Amino acid sequence: MNDTAHDHHAAHGYITDKEKYLNRLKRIEGQARGISKMVDDEKYCIDILTQISALTSALQAVAVGLLDDHLKHCVLDAARSGGAEAEEKLKEASDAIARLVRS
Repeated sequence: MNDTAHDHHAAHGYITDKEKYLNRLKRIEGQARGISKMVDDEKYCIDILTQISALTSALQAVAVGLLDDHLKHCVLDAARSGGAEAEEKLKEASDAIARLVRS
């Protein structure tokens, strides 16, 4: 994500759970390294696919958590204020949901 494109979002709702997200992402990094090692070691394809499925689920859980935080903080605050910002935040959330559904 381009930092300058979202500078006006100074206080993100997920910051209160930053450590939780970072710990989850560190575990996901470890899972990805493990899958890479499995491929390098030529492990059984089905075992690798099982681990890829687990990794995908872990990433989706992080995405859903971030989306939930975004809805509860950024979108809700913007909706209370109304106007163009509310419309923008709702569109952002809708677009993010569409991307998650497609993935």
